Amino acid sequence: MYALLALTSHESAAVVQLRNDDGTPASPVQTVSRAALPAVVRALEEAHHPRWVWDRATHWYPDLLAANVRLERCHDLSLCQNILLYSAFAADTDYARQATPVPPEAENLRQGTPLGTNTSSQDSLFDAPVAAAKDKAWDLAAVAKELGAQKSAISSSTHPARLTLLLSAESAGALVAAEMHHEGIPWREDLHRRLLNDLLGPEPALHNRPEKLEALADLLRTELNAPTLNPDSPQELIRALHRAGIDAKSTRSWELQEFNHPAIAPLLTYRKLSRLFTTNGWNWLHQWVREGRFHSEYVVGGVVSGRWASRGGGAMQIPAQIRGAAVADPGYTFIVADAAQLEPRVLAALSQDSAMAAAGRDAAGQSKDLYAGIAAQGFGGDRSMAKIALLGAIYGATTGESGRLVPQLARMYPRALDYVENAARAGERGERVSTHLGRSTPPTGTDWHASQQSSSAPEQRRAESAARSRGRFTRNFVVQGTAAEWACCWLAELRRRLRALPPGTPSTGGLAVAGGPQLVAFLHDEVVVHCPVELVEEVSAILHDSSQAATDLLFGPIPLAFPVNVSVVQCYADAK
Repeated sequence: MYALLALTSHESAAVVQLRNDDGTPASPVQTVSRAALPAVVRALEEAHHPRWVWDRATHWYPDLLAANVRLERCHDLSLCQNILLYSAFAADTDYARQATPVPPEAENLRQGTPLGTNTSSQDSLFDAPVAAAKDKAWDLAAVAKELGAQKSAISSSTHPARLTLLLSAESAGALVAAEMHHEGIPWREDLHRRLLNDLLGPEPALHNRPEKLEALADLLRTELNAPTLNPDSPQELIRALHRAGIDAKSTRSWELQEFNHPAIAPLLTYRKLSRLFTTNGWNWLHQWVREGRFHSEYVVGGVVSGRWASRGGGAMQIPAQIRGAAVADPGYTFIVADAAQLEPRVLAALSQDSAMAAAGRDAAGQSKDLYAGIAAQGFGGDRSMAKIALLGAIYGATTGESGRLVPQLARMYPRALDYVENAARAGERGERVSTHLGRSTPPTGTDWHASQQSSSAPEQRRAESAARSRGRFTRNFVVQGTAAEWACCWLAELRRRLRALPPGTPSTGGLAVAGGPQLVAFLHDEVVVHCPVELVEEVSAILHDSSQAATDLLFGPIPLAFPVNVSVVQCYADAK
């Protein structure tokens, strides 16, 4: 059963209606004030456990969570629409030919444009053309019409079961993202301030550098003989480096490390501390930490491959320097789990390369380190060499050590290498490629096609370079995108099983724990659960079982496991 949730025409109230699976009404339309909506939603959830259908979870779920209303499942029309519009699985449906796209937040985040901005062409490989749309909730007729159109598109697609799973996982991800933002990661502001003080000095006045950062800037001015240097200006810095005889082409750290000069060490330290100050300094604390919780905003499918992004706070990349401030509450602990060698295992599953799959199993058939298994099969036991080769194959390395090692990998695992090579060649021809469940690359835009028309040798070289660039993108897309699908299924299954656990009971330390385990962070292939100490064993088992369930959902019974490494820590920094 579905529960459709929308705004009234004058947007001052909400309307709710139950619908049967065939779309026919199962209840009258109920008009509800926004203040009364949580109670109505709670009653319907408890009585019917419907799949809630709305334009966007971000329009509705935060207010419900604030009223302590949690939902089991939903169908996020905007997230699903963005997949269906571009999916090659649904390319021949009326939906793909006729639908008017409404861009989810992720599209506009990628393009750096405000929601509702019309973008008529594809500017880069990671941008998709979208039409203008107002950031407001839909009325009931629009919600019902869009749901019917999406269901019809799925049933008419070439792989309805896969698309159904993808849209369900994506919608579950929308619930998880909102819940993690609501819960927040436990964060000790006093410890964060202590870390900043130790590394940077006392909190500076507005628009000033911290004293330790300013001391490094003074040292750089002395070493480079540039008394007015602003080390935060790349242009000024590169000129000062050149005047000092440091012939760097950029200010990237990996390039600067190649030079032997007294200014290099303090410059690298300055850049590291400057990033800390600007990205996770005192302003970050003021903006993102409230009442002992770090509340970041996640963007489901915020990358074109389906990976998540964050709108602010940097939840997808919490620096090691500040992880010491993430400390579990009394009576709780963190359980941190990350999927081992996720993308290489995805490649083995996608390509059905039995030799590569065998490298991930020991003699007893149990899962083992895939890189170590590959190293034992063909790289003299050198795990680091095997890892470089495999990642080089996934990302399209042609030079350096990766490029040198990839041919050996191709001889060992021809099916796996052919899989990514075929994706790369398709991309070079301007074709779309798809993940296992059906997320596809956006169609190439007019700029790309124009770049392939050449009438001179320089234009031909540029055309070939653009084609190779797109080939590297599509090569990685099929693997990274499918890995994102696996991770989303893992999250959804983990959330479902955690919801079934009873709330915590008094811990062995005598502290009463009021709530059960909660997902509080997600970083591509890693999850963090804030867990009552007495439920650690159960939740750890759930993390492993959910991984297997996600693998079964995506690939069915295959001779390859997707193991997760689990750490139980009081402080997040101790998990790494």
